[in-house]
Amino acid sequence: MTQRNDALLERYGAMYRWLATITGLLAFFTMVFSSTMVNVAIPHVMGSFGVGQDKAQFLSTAFLATTVTSLLLNSWFIAKIGQRPAFTLCLLIFFVGSAICAFSPTLDMIIFGRVLQGFAAGIIQPMVMVVLFQVFPPERRGLAMAMFSMGVVFALGLGPALGGITIDVLNWRYIFLVPIPPALLSLLLGFKFLPDRPQSGPAGPFDFIGYAMMCAAVFSLMTIIGSGQRDGWGSNVILTLALVLVASTVGFILSQRRAQSNLLDLRLFKNVRFATAISISFLFGFGSFATVYIFPVFTQIVQGFSATEAGFLLLPGSILAAFILPLTGRLADSLPAQLVIFVGMFIFAISVVLMADADVDTVFWSIAFYLFIGRIGVALVSPALNAAALAALPPADLPRGAGVVNLFLMLGGSCGISLLVVILERRIEFHSDAFTATQTAANTATAELLGSVRGLLNSGGVPDGLHNSVALDYLGEVVRAQANTSGFQDGFITVGLVSMVALIPVFFLSKKL
Repeated sequence: MTQRNDALLERYGAMYRWLATITGLLAFFTMVFSSTMVNVAIPHVMGSFGVGQDKAQFLSTAFLATTVTSLLLNSWFIAKIGQRPAFTLCLLIFFVGSAICAFSPTLDMIIFGRVLQGFAAGIIQPMVMVVLFQVFPPERRGLAMAMFSMGVVFALGLGPALGGITIDVLNWRYIFLVPIPPALLSLLLGFKFLPDRPQSGPAGPFDFIGYAMMCAAVFSLMTIIGSGQRDGWGSNVILTLALVLVASTVGFILSQRRAQSNLLDLRLFKNVRFATAISISFLFGFGSFATVYIFPVFTQIVQGFSATEAGFLLLPGSILAAFILPLTGRLADSLPAQLVIFVGMFIFAISVVLMADADVDTVFWSIAFYLFIGRIGVALVSPALNAAALAALPPADLPRGAGVVNLFLMLGGSCGISLLVVILERRIEFHSDAFTATQTAANTATAELLGSVRGLLNSGGVPDGLHNSVALDYLGEVVRAQANTSGFQDGFITVGLVSMVALIPVFFLSKKL
Protein backbone atom coordinates (compact mmCIF):
# COMPACT_ATOMS: atom_id res chain seq x y z
CA MET A 1 0.00 0.00 0.00
CA THR A 2 1.13 3.57 -0.65
CA GLN A 3 1.31 6.23 2.07
CA ARG A 4 -1.91 7.76 0.76
CA ASN A 5 -3.69 4.42 0.86
CA ASP A 6 -2.45 3.77 4.41
CA ALA A 7 -3.69 7.21 5.47
CA LEU A 8 -7.12 6.60 3.92
CA LEU A 9 -7.37 3.20 5.57
CA GLU A 10 -6.40 4.68 8.93
CA ARG A 11 -8.89 7.52 8.57
CA TYR A 12 -11.93 5.53 7.40
CA GLY A 13 -11.13 2.08 8.77
CA ALA A 14 -13.05 -0.85 7.33
CA MET A 15 -15.48 1.58 5.68
CA TYR A 16 -12.72 2.68 3.26
CA ARG A 17 -13.00 -0.62 1.38
CA TRP A 18 -16.61 0.19 0.51
CA LEU A 19 -15.94 3.86 -0.26
CA ALA A 20 -13.28 2.86 -2.79
CA THR A 21 -15.59 0.16 -4.18
CA ILE A 22 -18.47 2.61 -4.67
CA THR A 23 -16.15 5.11 -6.35
CA GLY A 24 -14.81 2.61 -8.87
CA LEU A 25 -18.09 0.82 -9.50
CA LEU A 26 -19.98 4.05 -10.12
CA ALA A 27 -17.60 4.96 -12.95
CA PHE A 28 -17.68 1.43 -14.31
CA PHE A 29 -21.48 1.29 -13.96
CA THR A 30 -21.79 4.52 -15.97
CA MET A 31 -19.60 3.18 -18.78
CA VAL A 32 -21.59 -0.05 -19.04
CA PHE A 33 -25.08 1.42 -19.09
CA SER A 34 -23.96 4.05 -21.62
CA SER A 35 -22.85 1.18 -23.87
CA THR A 36 -26.23 -0.62 -23.70
CA MET A 37 -28.55 2.39 -23.55
CA VAL A 38 -28.03 3.03 -27.26
CA ASN A 39 -29.47 -0.37 -28.24
CA VAL A 40 -33.01 0.89 -27.63
CA ALA A 41 -32.34 3.78 -30.01
CA ILE A 42 -31.25 1.62 -32.98
CA PRO A 43 -34.67 1.67 -34.74
CA HIS A 44 -34.92 5.44 -34.18
CA VAL A 45 -31.43 6.04 -35.56
CA MET A 46 -32.28 3.91 -38.60
CA GLY A 47 -35.30 6.12 -39.24
CA SER A 48 -33.56 9.43 -38.53
CA PHE A 49 -30.63 8.81 -40.88
CA GLY A 50 -32.25 6.41 -43.37
CA VAL A 51 -29.77 3.58 -42.71
CA GLY A 52 -30.07 -0.15 -42.09
CA GLN A 53 -29.00 -2.19 -39.08
CA ASP A 54 -25.60 -2.78 -40.69
CA LYS A 55 -24.80 0.94 -40.26
CA ALA A 56 -26.78 1.73 -37.12
CA GLN A 57 -25.19 -1.12 -35.17
CA PHE A 58 -21.87 0.75 -35.24
CA LEU A 59 -23.27 2.88 -32.40
CA SER A 60 -22.87 -0.25 -30.27
CA THR A 61 -19.92 -1.97 -31.88
CA ALA A 62 -17.79 1.20 -32.24
CA PHE A 63 -17.99 1.63 -28.47
CA LEU A 64 -17.13 -2.01 -27.79
CA ALA A 65 -14.40 -2.25 -30.43
CA THR A 66 -12.65 0.89 -29.15
CA THR A 67 -12.97 -0.46 -25.63
CA VAL A 68 -11.06 -3.51 -26.85
CA THR A 69 -8.23 -1.44 -28.31
CA SER A 70 -7.82 0.67 -25.16
CA LEU A 71 -8.10 -2.12 -22.58
CA LEU A 72 -4.45 -3.07 -22.97
CA LEU A 73 -3.36 0.55 -22.48
CA ASN A 74 -4.41 0.32 -18.85
CA SER A 75 -1.12 -0.84 -17.31
CA TRP A 76 1.13 1.51 -19.30
CA PHE A 77 -1.22 4.48 -18.92
CA ILE A 78 -1.42 4.12 -15.14
CA ALA A 79 2.32 3.48 -14.79
CA LYS A 80 2.94 6.65 -16.80
CA ILE A 81 0.62 9.15 -15.07
CA GLY A 82 -0.72 7.33 -12.00
CA GLN A 83 -4.01 5.63 -11.15
CA ARG A 84 -6.02 8.65 -9.99
CA PRO A 85 -4.87 10.98 -12.83
CA ALA A 86 -5.69 8.24 -15.35
CA PHE A 87 -9.14 7.83 -13.77
CA THR A 88 -9.74 11.59 -14.00
CA LEU A 89 -8.52 11.94 -17.59
CA CYS A 90 -10.64 9.03 -18.80
CA LEU A 91 -13.79 10.51 -17.30
CA LEU A 92 -13.04 13.85 -18.97
CA ILE A 93 -12.62 12.07 -22.33
CA PHE A 94 -15.93 10.33 -21.69
CA PHE A 95 -17.61 13.73 -21.12
CA VAL A 96 -16.27 15.02 -24.45
CA GLY A 97 -17.48 11.90 -26.29
CA SER A 98 -20.94 12.22 -24.74
CA ALA A 99 -21.23 15.85 -25.85
CA ILE A 100 -20.19 14.99 -29.42
CA CYS A 101 -22.80 12.20 -29.57
CA ALA A 102 -25.55 14.45 -28.24
CA PHE A 103 -25.00 17.43 -30.53
CA SER A 104 -23.39 16.16 -33.76
CA PRO A 105 -25.56 16.45 -36.91
CA THR A 106 -24.20 13.36 -38.72
CA LEU A 107 -24.16 9.68 -37.87
CA ASP A 108 -20.41 9.43 -38.56
CA MET A 109 -19.66 12.09 -35.95
CA ILE A 110 -21.91 10.35 -33.43
CA ILE A 111 -19.98 7.15 -34.06
CA PHE A 112 -16.76 9.11 -33.43
CA GLY A 113 -18.18 10.27 -30.10
CA ARG A 114 -18.89 6.63 -29.26
CA VAL A 115 -15.26 5.86 -30.09
CA LEU A 116 -14.13 8.40 -27.46
CA GLN A 117 -16.54 6.96 -24.91
CA GLY A 118 -15.26 3.46 -25.63
CA PHE A 119 -11.63 4.56 -25.28
CA ALA A 120 -12.32 5.89 -21.78
CA ALA A 121 -14.29 2.79 -20.81
CA GLY A 122 -11.51 0.46 -21.93
CA ILE A 123 -8.98 1.99 -19.55
CA ILE A 124 -11.33 2.36 -16.59
CA GLN A 125 -12.83 -1.15 -16.60
CA PRO A 126 -9.70 -3.16 -15.70
CA MET A 127 -8.64 -0.33 -13.38
CA VAL A 128 -11.80 -0.83 -11.34
CA MET A 129 -11.29 -4.59 -11.23
CA VAL A 130 -7.77 -4.11 -9.88
CA VAL A 131 -9.01 -1.52 -7.33
CA LEU A 132 -11.35 -4.17 -5.93
CA PHE A 133 -8.47 -6.63 -5.74
CA GLN A 134 -6.44 -3.95 -3.93
CA VAL A 135 -8.97 -3.28 -1.20
CA PHE A 136 -10.35 -6.80 -0.65
CA PRO A 137 -8.29 -9.60 0.94
CA PRO A 138 -7.75 -12.82 -1.08
CA GLU A 139 -10.43 -14.78 0.79
CA ARG A 140 -13.09 -12.18 -0.14
CA ARG A 141 -12.21 -11.60 -3.79
CA GLY A 142 -15.07 -13.77 -4.98
CA LEU A 143 -17.36 -11.26 -3.26
CA ALA A 144 -15.35 -8.44 -4.84
CA MET A 145 -15.89 -9.93 -8.30
CA ALA A 146 -19.58 -10.27 -7.46
CA MET A 147 -19.67 -6.54 -6.74
CA PHE A 148 -17.90 -5.92 -10.04
CA SER A 149 -20.36 -8.16 -11.88
CA MET A 150 -23.26 -6.49 -10.08
CA GLY A 151 -22.27 -3.23 -11.74
CA VAL A 152 -22.27 -4.96 -15.13
CA VAL A 153 -25.55 -6.83 -14.75
CA PHE A 154 -27.55 -4.01 -13.20
CA ALA A 155 -26.19 -1.48 -15.71
CA LEU A 156 -27.05 -3.80 -18.60
CA GLY A 157 -30.67 -3.74 -17.43
CA LEU A 158 -30.90 -0.13 -16.35
CA GLY A 159 -29.30 1.27 -19.52
CA PRO A 160 -32.06 0.22 -21.95
CA ALA A 161 -34.76 1.18 -19.44
CA LEU A 162 -33.39 4.70 -18.98
CA GLY A 163 -32.81 4.93 -22.72
CA GLY A 164 -36.38 3.95 -23.51
CA ILE A 165 -37.86 6.50 -21.11
CA THR A 166 -35.53 9.20 -22.43
CA ILE A 167 -36.46 8.49 -26.04
CA ASP A 168 -40.22 8.50 -25.42
CA VAL A 169 -40.21 11.56 -23.15
CA LEU A 170 -37.54 13.64 -24.89
CA ASN A 171 -35.59 12.47 -27.94
CA TRP A 172 -33.13 9.70 -28.73
CA ARG A 173 -30.20 12.15 -28.70
CA TYR A 174 -30.69 12.82 -24.99
CA ILE A 175 -29.58 9.28 -24.15
CA PHE A 176 -25.98 10.50 -24.53
CA LEU A 177 -26.47 13.13 -21.82
CA VAL A 178 -27.98 10.79 -19.21
CA PRO A 179 -24.61 9.22 -18.17
CA ILE A 180 -22.95 12.59 -17.47
CA PRO A 181 -24.29 13.20 -13.89
CA PRO A 182 -23.17 9.81 -12.45
CA ALA A 183 -19.85 10.12 -14.27
CA LEU A 184 -19.35 13.57 -12.72
CA LEU A 185 -20.14 12.18 -9.25
CA SER A 186 -17.61 9.37 -9.70
CA LEU A 187 -15.03 11.94 -10.80
CA LEU A 188 -15.52 13.90 -7.57
CA LEU A 189 -15.40 10.75 -5.43
CA GLY A 190 -12.25 9.63 -7.24
CA PHE A 191 -10.29 12.66 -6.01
CA LYS A 192 -11.01 11.61 -2.42
CA PHE A 193 -11.31 7.83 -2.24
CA LEU A 194 -9.61 6.16 -5.21
CA PRO A 195 -6.48 4.33 -3.97
CA ASP A 196 -3.06 4.77 -5.53
CA ARG A 197 -1.48 1.79 -7.20
CA PRO A 198 1.95 0.85 -5.82
CA GLN A 199 4.77 1.72 -8.20
CA SER A 200 6.08 -1.33 -10.05
CA GLY A 201 8.80 0.41 -12.04
CA PRO A 202 8.93 2.92 -14.90
CA ALA A 203 6.28 2.73 -17.61
CA GLY A 204 8.82 2.46 -20.39
CA PRO A 205 8.29 3.72 -23.94
CA PHE A 206 4.85 3.39 -25.45
CA ASP A 207 4.49 0.49 -27.88
CA PHE A 208 3.25 2.48 -30.87
CA ILE A 209 3.90 -0.38 -33.31
CA GLY A 210 1.93 -2.91 -31.31
CA TYR A 211 -0.93 -0.52 -30.65
CA ALA A 212 -1.17 0.45 -34.34
CA MET A 213 -1.26 -3.23 -35.31
CA MET A 214 -3.96 -3.97 -32.74
CA CYS A 215 -6.12 -1.04 -33.88
CA ALA A 216 -5.73 -2.09 -37.53
CA ALA A 217 -6.74 -5.66 -36.71
CA VAL A 218 -9.82 -4.69 -34.68
CA PHE A 219 -10.88 -2.02 -37.19
CA SER A 220 -10.54 -4.48 -40.10
CA LEU A 221 -12.46 -7.20 -38.28
CA MET A 222 -15.34 -4.93 -37.30
CA THR A 223 -15.53 -3.35 -40.77
CA ILE A 224 -15.53 -6.74 -42.51
CA ILE A 225 -18.35 -8.02 -40.33
CA GLY A 226 -20.33 -4.76 -40.45
CA SER A 227 -19.92 -4.01 -44.17
CA GLY A 228 -19.58 -7.43 -45.77
CA GLN A 229 -23.30 -7.85 -46.27
CA ARG A 230 -23.62 -4.41 -47.90
CA ASP A 231 -20.42 -4.37 -50.01
CA GLY A 232 -20.31 -8.08 -50.85
CA TRP A 233 -18.20 -10.67 -49.04
CA GLY A 234 -16.04 -11.18 -52.14
CA SER A 235 -15.66 -7.50 -53.01
CA ASN A 236 -12.25 -5.89 -53.38
CA VAL A 237 -12.81 -3.77 -50.28
CA ILE A 238 -13.63 -6.74 -48.06
CA LEU A 239 -10.82 -8.90 -49.45
CA THR A 240 -8.33 -6.07 -48.91
CA LEU A 241 -9.53 -5.65 -45.33
CA ALA A 242 -9.18 -9.40 -44.81
CA LEU A 243 -5.53 -9.20 -45.88
CA VAL A 244 -5.00 -6.24 -43.54
CA LEU A 245 -6.64 -8.21 -40.72
CA VAL A 246 -4.34 -11.22 -41.18
CA ALA A 247 -1.20 -9.10 -41.61
CA SER A 248 -1.94 -6.82 -38.65
CA THR A 249 -2.86 -9.74 -36.37
CA VAL A 250 0.38 -11.56 -37.19
CA GLY A 251 2.29 -8.29 -36.89
CA PHE A 252 0.75 -7.59 -33.48
CA ILE A 253 1.69 -11.02 -32.15
CA LEU A 254 5.25 -10.67 -33.44
CA SER A 255 5.51 -7.15 -32.00
CA GLN A 256 4.56 -8.42 -28.54
CA ARG A 257 7.44 -10.90 -28.61
CA ARG A 258 9.90 -8.00 -28.48
CA ALA A 259 11.52 -7.15 -25.18
CA GLN A 260 10.24 -3.56 -25.29
CA SER A 261 6.60 -4.47 -25.96
CA ASN A 262 4.19 -3.54 -23.16
CA LEU A 263 0.64 -4.11 -24.40
CA LEU A 264 0.02 -7.86 -24.19
CA ASP A 265 2.13 -10.25 -22.19
CA LEU A 266 2.07 -13.39 -24.31
CA ARG A 267 3.31 -15.41 -21.33
CA LEU A 268 -0.19 -15.20 -19.89
CA PHE A 269 -1.48 -17.51 -22.61
CA LYS A 270 0.88 -20.26 -21.48
CA ASN A 271 -1.21 -20.47 -18.33
CA VAL A 272 -3.75 -23.16 -19.32
CA ARG A 273 -6.35 -22.19 -16.73
CA PHE A 274 -6.16 -18.50 -17.62
CA ALA A 275 -6.25 -19.17 -21.38
CA THR A 276 -9.30 -21.38 -20.90
CA ALA A 277 -11.06 -18.73 -18.81
CA ILE A 278 -10.57 -16.01 -21.40
CA SER A 279 -11.90 -18.27 -24.18
CA ILE A 280 -15.04 -18.71 -22.08
CA SER A 281 -15.06 -14.95 -21.51
CA PHE A 282 -15.10 -14.36 -25.28
CA LEU A 283 -18.04 -16.71 -25.86
CA PHE A 284 -19.86 -15.37 -22.81
CA GLY A 285 -19.39 -11.81 -24.07
CA PHE A 286 -20.66 -12.88 -27.50
CA GLY A 287 -23.92 -14.23 -26.09
CA SER A 288 -24.45 -11.67 -23.34
CA PHE A 289 -24.01 -8.54 -25.46
CA ALA A 290 -25.85 -10.06 -28.42
CA THR A 291 -28.94 -10.68 -26.28
CA VAL A 292 -28.82 -7.16 -24.86
CA TYR A 293 -28.83 -5.91 -28.46
CA ILE A 294 -31.39 -8.24 -30.04
CA PHE A 295 -34.19 -8.05 -27.45
CA PRO A 296 -35.00 -4.31 -27.67
CA VAL A 297 -34.57 -4.28 -31.46
CA PHE A 298 -36.80 -7.37 -31.88
CA THR A 299 -39.57 -6.03 -29.67
CA GLN A 300 -39.67 -2.66 -31.45
CA ILE A 301 -39.38 -3.91 -35.04
CA VAL A 302 -41.42 -7.12 -34.81
CA GLN A 303 -43.82 -6.47 -31.94
CA GLY A 304 -44.22 -2.71 -32.18
CA PHE A 305 -43.25 -2.02 -28.56
CA SER A 306 -42.46 1.53 -27.55
CA ALA A 307 -38.89 2.38 -26.62
CA THR A 308 -39.87 2.43 -22.94
CA GLU A 309 -41.50 -1.01 -23.10
CA ALA A 310 -38.52 -2.46 -24.95
CA GLY A 311 -36.08 -0.87 -22.53
CA PHE A 312 -37.79 -2.25 -19.45
CA LEU A 313 -37.59 -5.87 -20.62
CA LEU A 314 -34.16 -6.41 -19.08
CA LEU A 315 -34.84 -4.55 -15.86
CA PRO A 316 -36.67 -7.22 -13.75
CA GLY A 317 -34.01 -9.84 -14.39
CA SER A 318 -31.20 -7.36 -13.84
CA ILE A 319 -32.60 -6.28 -10.48
CA LEU A 320 -32.82 -9.93 -9.42
CA ALA A 321 -29.28 -10.61 -10.62
CA ALA A 322 -27.98 -7.59 -8.72
CA PHE A 323 -29.53 -8.92 -5.50
CA ILE A 324 -28.24 -12.47 -5.89
CA LEU A 325 -24.72 -11.58 -7.10
CA PRO A 326 -23.33 -11.38 -3.54
CA LEU A 327 -24.62 -14.93 -3.07
CA THR A 328 -23.14 -16.13 -6.35
CA GLY A 329 -19.89 -14.40 -5.39
CA ARG A 330 -19.76 -16.50 -2.24
CA LEU A 331 -20.53 -19.56 -4.34
CA ALA A 332 -17.52 -18.64 -6.47
CA ASP A 333 -15.42 -18.68 -3.29
CA SER A 334 -16.77 -21.99 -1.97
CA LEU A 335 -17.56 -24.17 -5.03
CA PRO A 336 -15.45 -25.24 -8.01
CA ALA A 337 -15.48 -22.47 -10.61
CA GLN A 338 -16.20 -24.82 -13.50
CA LEU A 339 -19.37 -26.09 -11.79
CA VAL A 340 -20.78 -22.59 -11.19
CA ILE A 341 -19.87 -21.42 -14.70
CA PHE A 342 -21.34 -24.52 -16.35
CA VAL A 343 -24.68 -24.17 -14.57
CA GLY A 344 -24.83 -20.44 -15.30
CA MET A 345 -23.98 -20.80 -19.00
CA PHE A 346 -26.52 -23.59 -19.42
CA ILE A 347 -29.29 -21.51 -17.83
CA PHE A 348 -28.35 -18.52 -19.99
CA ALA A 349 -28.35 -20.57 -23.21
CA ILE A 350 -31.76 -22.09 -22.45
CA SER A 351 -33.26 -18.66 -21.79
CA VAL A 352 -32.19 -17.48 -25.27
CA VAL A 353 -33.35 -20.61 -27.08
CA LEU A 354 -36.80 -20.21 -25.52
CA MET A 355 -37.19 -17.05 -27.60
CA ALA A 356 -37.01 -19.07 -30.83
CA ASP A 357 -40.83 -19.33 -30.84
CA ALA A 358 -41.48 -15.66 -30.03
CA ASP A 359 -43.58 -13.68 -32.51
CA VAL A 360 -45.84 -10.65 -32.67
CA ASP A 361 -48.31 -12.31 -30.27
CA THR A 362 -45.77 -13.08 -27.53
CA VAL A 363 -46.67 -10.91 -24.53
CA PHE A 364 -44.30 -8.55 -22.72
CA TRP A 365 -44.08 -10.61 -19.54
CA SER A 366 -43.20 -13.81 -21.39
CA ILE A 367 -40.17 -12.12 -22.96
CA ALA A 368 -39.27 -10.45 -19.66
CA PHE A 369 -39.43 -13.89 -18.00
CA TYR A 370 -37.01 -15.39 -20.53
CA LEU A 371 -34.63 -12.50 -19.86
CA PHE A 372 -35.23 -12.96 -16.14
CA ILE A 373 -33.95 -16.53 -16.39
CA GLY A 374 -31.00 -15.42 -18.48
CA ARG A 375 -29.90 -12.82 -15.93
CA ILE A 376 -29.75 -15.58 -13.29
CA GLY A 377 -27.30 -17.39 -15.55
CA VAL A 378 -25.24 -14.23 -15.99
CA ALA A 379 -25.17 -13.70 -12.23
CA LEU A 380 -23.70 -17.17 -11.78
CA VAL A 381 -21.12 -16.94 -14.56
CA SER A 382 -19.64 -13.46 -14.10
CA PRO A 383 -18.06 -13.60 -10.61
CA ALA A 384 -16.93 -17.22 -10.96
CA LEU A 385 -15.35 -16.56 -14.37
CA ASN A 386 -13.54 -13.37 -13.30
CA ALA A 387 -12.32 -14.91 -10.06
CA ALA A 388 -11.14 -18.08 -11.83
CA ALA A 389 -9.23 -16.13 -14.47
CA LEU A 390 -7.43 -13.81 -12.05
CA ALA A 391 -6.86 -16.49 -9.41
CA ALA A 392 -4.79 -18.37 -11.99
CA LEU A 393 -2.26 -15.51 -12.09
CA PRO A 394 0.44 -14.38 -9.67
CA PRO A 395 -0.17 -10.96 -8.03
CA ALA A 396 2.33 -9.19 -10.29
CA ASP A 397 0.33 -10.19 -13.39
CA LEU A 398 -3.08 -9.05 -12.10
CA PRO A 399 -3.14 -5.64 -13.87
CA ARG A 400 -2.30 -7.16 -17.25
CA GLY A 401 -4.54 -10.15 -16.64
CA ALA A 402 -7.51 -7.93 -15.80
CA GLY A 403 -7.03 -6.10 -19.08
CA VAL A 404 -6.92 -9.35 -21.05
CA VAL A 405 -10.07 -10.73 -19.38
CA ASN A 406 -12.00 -7.58 -20.23
CA LEU A 407 -10.47 -7.47 -23.72
CA PHE A 408 -11.82 -10.90 -24.62
CA LEU A 409 -15.20 -10.16 -23.03
CA MET A 410 -15.59 -6.94 -25.02
CA LEU A 411 -14.15 -8.43 -28.19
CA GLY A 412 -16.67 -11.24 -27.89
CA GLY A 413 -19.46 -8.72 -27.33
CA SER A 414 -18.43 -6.61 -30.30
CA CYS A 415 -18.17 -9.66 -32.59
CA GLY A 416 -21.44 -10.97 -31.18
CA ILE A 417 -23.46 -7.89 -32.09
CA SER A 418 -21.83 -7.49 -35.52
CA LEU A 419 -22.23 -11.14 -36.49
CA LEU A 420 -25.77 -11.20 -35.13
CA VAL A 421 -26.72 -8.25 -37.36
CA VAL A 422 -25.25 -10.07 -40.37
CA ILE A 423 -27.20 -13.22 -39.51
CA LEU A 424 -30.41 -11.25 -39.00
CA GLU A 425 -30.11 -9.47 -42.34
CA ARG A 426 -29.26 -12.64 -44.26
CA ARG A 427 -31.99 -14.72 -42.64
CA ILE A 428 -34.61 -11.98 -43.02
CA GLU A 429 -33.69 -11.72 -46.70
CA PHE A 430 -33.82 -15.52 -47.06
CA HIS A 431 -37.24 -15.79 -45.43
CA SER A 432 -38.54 -12.82 -47.42
CA ASP A 433 -37.56 -14.50 -50.70
CA ALA A 434 -38.98 -17.82 -49.56
CA PHE A 435 -42.32 -16.36 -48.46
CA THR A 436 -42.58 -14.20 -51.59
CA ALA A 437 -42.05 -17.25 -53.81
CA THR A 438 -45.10 -18.93 -52.26
CA GLN A 439 -47.44 -16.02 -52.96
CA THR A 440 -48.99 -17.40 -56.14
CA ALA A 441 -52.50 -17.81 -57.48
CA ALA A 442 -52.38 -21.47 -56.37
CA ASN A 443 -51.88 -20.46 -52.74
CA THR A 444 -55.37 -20.65 -51.26
CA ALA A 445 -54.36 -18.87 -48.04
CA THR A 446 -53.03 -15.92 -50.02
CA ALA A 447 -56.15 -15.84 -52.21
CA GLU A 448 -58.36 -15.82 -49.12
CA LEU A 449 -56.31 -13.02 -47.53
CA LEU A 450 -56.50 -10.86 -50.67
CA GLY A 451 -60.21 -11.57 -50.96
CA SER A 452 -60.78 -10.53 -47.34
CA VAL A 453 -58.85 -7.30 -47.84
CA ARG A 454 -60.78 -6.47 -51.00
CA GLY A 455 -64.04 -7.11 -49.14
CA LEU A 456 -63.05 -4.74 -46.37
CA LEU A 457 -62.02 -2.08 -48.87
CA ASN A 458 -65.29 -2.47 -50.73
CA SER A 459 -67.34 -2.13 -47.55
CA GLY A 460 -65.31 0.93 -46.64
CA GLY A 461 -66.18 2.66 -49.89
CA VAL A 462 -62.70 2.49 -51.45
CA PRO A 463 -62.88 2.74 -55.29
CA ASP A 464 -62.65 -0.62 -57.11
CA GLY A 465 -59.58 0.46 -59.06
CA LEU A 466 -57.55 0.66 -55.85
CA HIS A 467 -58.54 -2.70 -54.40
CA ASN A 468 -55.81 -4.80 -56.03
CA SER A 469 -52.94 -2.41 -55.35
CA VAL A 470 -53.92 -1.83 -51.71
CA ALA A 471 -54.46 -5.56 -51.14
CA LEU A 472 -51.07 -6.40 -52.66
CA ASP A 473 -49.38 -3.70 -50.56
CA TYR A 474 -50.94 -5.22 -47.48
CA LEU A 475 -49.77 -8.68 -48.56
CA GLY A 476 -46.23 -7.29 -48.91
CA GLU A 477 -46.39 -5.92 -45.38
CA VAL A 478 -47.52 -9.31 -44.08
CA VAL A 479 -44.65 -11.04 -45.86
CA ARG A 480 -42.12 -8.54 -44.51
CA ALA A 481 -43.46 -8.91 -40.97
CA GLN A 482 -43.29 -12.68 -41.15
CA ALA A 483 -39.78 -12.56 -42.63
CA ASN A 484 -38.64 -10.26 -39.82
CA THR A 485 -40.14 -12.59 -37.22
CA SER A 486 -38.51 -15.71 -38.69
CA GLY A 487 -35.16 -13.93 -39.12
CA PHE A 488 -35.07 -12.83 -35.50
CA GLN A 489 -36.07 -16.32 -34.37
CA ASP A 490 -33.05 -17.67 -36.24
CA GLY A 491 -30.94 -15.04 -34.50
CA PHE A 492 -32.07 -16.24 -31.08
CA ILE A 493 -31.21 -19.83 -31.99
CA THR A 494 -27.75 -18.77 -33.14
CA VAL A 495 -26.97 -16.92 -29.90
CA GLY A 496 -28.24 -19.90 -27.91
CA LEU A 497 -26.00 -22.32 -29.84
CA VAL A 498 -22.92 -20.13 -29.35
CA SER A 499 -23.67 -20.05 -25.61
CA MET A 500 -23.90 -23.85 -25.63
CA VAL A 501 -20.48 -24.04 -27.31
CA ALA A 502 -19.08 -22.12 -24.32
CA LEU A 503 -19.85 -25.17 -22.16
CA ILE A 504 -17.05 -27.12 -23.88
CA PRO A 505 -14.03 -25.17 -22.55
CA VAL A 506 -15.60 -25.08 -19.07
CA PHE A 507 -14.50 -28.69 -18.60
CA PHE A 508 -10.86 -27.66 -19.05
CA LEU A 509 -10.99 -25.19 -16.17
CA SER A 510 -10.26 -28.06 -13.80
CA LYS A 511 -6.80 -28.51 -15.35
CA LYS A 512 -3.91 -27.64 -13.08
CA LEU A 513 -1.10 -25.36 -14.18
